[in-house]
This record gives sequence, C-alpha cells and structure tokens, in this order.
Amino acid sequence: MFGGRHMRGLATEKEKARDTKGALRRLLRYFEPHRVLLIFAGLLLVLNSLLQVLAPYFMGVAVDQFIIPSGEARPAWLAWIVPGEIEQTAGLARVMLLLLGSYILSWLSTGGQFYLMTLAGQRVLLTMRTQILERVQSLSLQFYDEHEVGDLMSRLVNDTQVVNQVFSGSITRLLSLSLTMFGIVVTMVSRKWDLALASFAIVPVMLFATSAFAKRARVAFRKTRETIGDVSSELQENIAGVREVQAFARERENVAEFRQVNRANRDANVQAQTLTSAFSPALDVLSTVAMALVLGYGAFLVLQGAVTVGLVVAFMTYVNRFYHPIQALSGLWTELQSALAGAERIFELLDTKPLIVDAPDAEVLPPAEGRIVLDHVNFHYKVDEPVLKDVSMTAEPGQTVALVGPTGAGKTSIVSLLMRFYDVVEGSISLDGRDIRQVTHDSLRQQMGLVLQDTFLFSGTVMDNIRYGRLDATDEEVVEAARLANADAFIARLPKGYGTDIGERGHNLSQGQRQLVSIARAILADPRILILDEATSSVDTRTELLIQQALGKLLQGRTSIVIAHRLSTIRNADKVVVLDRGEIVERGTHTTLMAQRGRYYDLYMSQFRREEQMEAEGIGVSVADRGDGRTAQPSPAPAG
Repeated sequence: MFGGRHMRGLATEKEKARDTKGALRRLLRYFEPHRVLLIFAGLLLVLNSLLQVLAPYFMGVAVDQFIIPSGEARPAWLAWIVPGEIEQTAGLARVMLLLLGSYILSWLSTGGQFYLMTLAGQRVLLTMRTQILERVQSLSLQFYDEHEVGDLMSRLVNDTQVVNQVFSGSITRLLSLSLTMFGIVVTMVSRKWDLALASFAIVPVMLFATSAFAKRARVAFRKTRETIGDVSSELQENIAGVREVQAFARERENVAEFRQVNRANRDANVQAQTLTSAFSPALDVLSTVAMALVLGYGAFLVLQGAVTVGLVVAFMTYVNRFYHPIQALSGLWTELQSALAGAERIFELLDTKPLIVDAPDAEVLPPAEGRIVLDHVNFHYKVDEPVLKDVSMTAEPGQTVALVGPTGAGKTSIVSLLMRFYDVVEGSISLDGRDIRQVTHDSLRQQMGLVLQDTFLFSGTVMDNIRYGRLDATDEEVVEAARLANADAFIARLPKGYGTDIGERGHNLSQGQRQLVSIARAILADPRILILDEATSSVDTRTELLIQQALGKLLQGRTSIVIAHRLSTIRNADKVVVLDRGEIVERGTHTTLMAQRGRYYDLYMSQFRREEQMEAEGIGVSVADRGDGRTAQPSPAPAG
C-alpha cells in the first residue's frame, strides 16, 4: 500500500506464444445468440458493398455516354432510365441522380449495420462482464492472495471495452471492406482482365508487409494490455491506501513508482503506435504505385483504342477504393490484435478454476445444531511453511470458544477453514458429524455469521448494508438488529437515519460505527454459528459491554468461535484455546488456565493485566489499546 511494487516485486513480462485463432473463434461464439441481428446487419452490409461497387460504374457510364461520348451502345438499364430522345445534359443529370441515390442508400445501410452490430456488441459485453464477475466471485481466496485487484479490474473494464469496440464497430467495417474489395475485384476482372492484373500487381507486396507487421503488432499490443493492468493496479492500491500514504509521507515515493509503471505502459504504447505509423505510409506509397500503373497502362490502352476513357476513369476509382480498404484493414488489423490480446486475458481469467468447489456428491447441510470438530488438521498457504500443525479441538452446540495467541499463531486460519475459504491439507473439519467438504458451500455459509476485524461496508445506505445479512428482511427487522447491536442510537443521529448514504467502504462513518453496522448485519442473518474475528476491537469499552450483552442473548443455543484480544471476551468464553506457531498448546477455561501458570498465564500477564487493573480502577480502555502493551487512555464516549 505504501508503493506496491516494492512489496510485490517488479512486474514481469508474461508474453508467450498465444492462440489468437482460438481466441477469435471463442469470441465469435459469444455472438451466436444474436444471429438474427447479425443476419440483418449482414444483409445491409452486402447491400452497402454492392452500392460501393456500382458507384464507380455509374461514373464510368456518365463519362462514356454523356461527357466524352465513345459511341458505345447504351446498356439496357440506361436506355430504360435515359430514353434516346432526352438531350445529353438531361441524361447526365439522371445518371448523377442515380449516383446520388446510391450514396444515400450506402449511408443508410452503413448506419443500419453499425447500429445492429453495436446492439449485438453491447449484449455480448454484458454477457462477458457478467461471466467475469461470476467467475471472480467463485474463485478461492488463494487466487486473490496471488493476484492484484487492479489487474482484475482492468480485465473487467478495459479489456472487455476494447473487445466490444472492435467487435461492435471494427468487425463490421472489416467485413464491409472485405466484401467491397471482393466486388471490386470481380467487376474489374470481368470488365478488363489485363488492366485488372496491372492494378493488382502490387498486392503481393502489400500482403507480405501486412503479415510481417501483424506478427510484431500482436506482441506489442499484448504488452500494452498487460501494462495498462499494472497501471490500474498501482492506482487502485494507492487510492485505497491514501490515508497510510499520507500518514507515512510517502507521496513522492509513490508518485515516482507510479511514473515507472506508467513509463512501461507509455513505452509499450509507443512501440505499438510506431509500428502502426510506420506501416500506414508504406501502404500509401504502394497504393500510389498501383494508381500509377493503372494510369500508365490505361492511357496506353486508350491510345491503342482498346478501352474508353470512361473505363479508365472507373478503374482509377476502383483502384482507389480497393487500396484504401487495404490501408483501413491494416488499421483494423491493429485494433483486432489489441482486442485479441485483451480477449486472451479475459479468457485466461474465465478459465481459472476455483480451488474450493463442491464435491460431486455434496449434500445440502440441514439446520445445524452447531457441533464443530477439528480432527488432526494440518494446513499451509505455501508448501513447507505450515500454518496449522495437528490441530484438534471441539466446540459443542451453544458453546463460546475463544482463540487466543500471538500474531501468526493460526487463529484466523482456523476461521478461514471453518468458512471453507480454504481446505485443510490433512485431517478434517466436521459440523454435526458431517465433513464440511461433503456439503455445499451455500448451505454451509448460510448457517454461519462472520464479523471481521477489518470491517467492509458497501456503498449505499445504512439500511442496505445491514440488510445484506438477509436480503428478504423487513425494515422493522433491520431496525431491531441495529438496536440489538446498539447501533440504532448513532444511526438515528445521521442526516437521513437508515437512509443515509455511507459512501464507498463506509467512509462517512467512524471505524467504531462501521463495526457496529457490521455486527448488526451478522445479527440480522441469525446464523446457527457465529464467528467473530476481533469483532469488538474498534469500539470503546462501554460500547463493547453493550455489544457483549446483545451478543450474549444472540448466542444462546448457538456455537461461537471468537478471536479476541479483549479480556472480557475471554472471561465469558466456555472454553479458551491457546495457539502458538500453529499448534494448540493449552485449552480450558480462563480460571483453570490461570491456575496452570503456563503459556496462557504468561500471555495474560503480558497483555491483559493492564486492562484488568484499569477496569478495577473504573478507567475504560481506549480503542487504540487492545492489550498489546501500548499506552491506554481513558475511553471516549460511545461510538457515534
């Protein structure tokens, strides 16, 4: 958070050989449900391509019949439109009106096909983004331990948008230009094959140049998609951690690191655009050479009497319309490379499989009584770095079990395994005699309520955030949950009460208020099992006492696992489990463990003795003092 790349290491280049054809085929499958739209767009596309071919033909007829009459017989369609008795000027006017009509129809068909393709593209974009969100929400927490949120956001927003832009607009142009070129080739060959061959003499050179460019462009644009992901990650990290950045006066260092990441993105884009800018002038030169060939050879044929001036004029227009699409296609090819690079990153994410999945024979967990058994559990996040070692413990229905121990002892890991955010490496965890790996995720987690130390609230109202615990809850039930959590008083003082917008991550509330809302959310869920990870760490002692009274009522008949550094929580627990370096070193009640004068006694004397003395003297412990040896202050008024 204080300059992410110092923590996670420099970004490395991931470019490998990619299956762009496979990515293209997979992208096209997204358009299959919208084939009706595509069919109508295709019909308009064919019409537009036909009109593009007819326009030069009309121009040639106008020259040969009315501007520089060649004496050739009028085509049958022209004799019907321009009878022989009409004077030359009037005939030219009718042909020009016909030419104008072709341009108007071309404009209308182009607009129609782009509208239909854009509509299909937006529907595909909706489907793709929905699939990405469904995938990232199903992925195991280990995936998020190894990937940056900013990069995932870049795939969800930037990469999908690039794909949409290309496939809703550029593909239409690509097909339209391709059909137009095909129609031009057929028309030119059918009218004068040798002049057509002269026109196409430069095509092999263009194809070779395009092929060479495409190979380098694919690599360059893949790099641009990756570096923009790094930029998004850096921005997201620094914005999310802006308080820490300012607190540690790291603004300059973070800006310097962002410059480095942004510089990599700049260099990647410069390289890609340099390829594009170098390729376009080369095509300009080649198309000019082709025009010169047609003009020279066409003039020679006119002098020989082999062709008319109108035909040469038509061919010049055809050549211009043939090579300009090639230039446009090169630009579209560049965009397509960028889109395929983005698509590969999207499919890479969509193809990531969750590590924690329901077993094929998983059953729905019936209403739980709440007996939890950890049987010789071993667990690690990284191989050869054990976090839990041969942990066995039991929580009977209705019991409150407090987990205590120094930082890194494995307390939060036990909670994560109970919620099945991770799976045990060895051993098992059972609930009411059922291995939690043999029941479905949803049925397991629906019976558990979780309140974390790092409270997360969603943007929206207070009412919405509390109702997140049970979406079908009535307003009265939400208010009652807030009252039990002692959050109702401060909520009533907010500008709009329960309708107050708390902002992103609840930044309009104090830390203690956010914690109270989070507890109310868990109360509303009415879980059979409650897991509290430092649930009262961010409120003062008086408010904590009120919360404990409310939780005491809630926990009757329910099993609770509590990670706590507060003495009051430990005293009220039915069982205290002491962990150290991933192992259970002691277990019992507060009284029995104190009598043993073992590891818990030492922990109590070093961390909780001051808190007990201050309580005896009637002095509250501040939010900042969690019994870790820091100076305690008289507690402030209750949160809010």
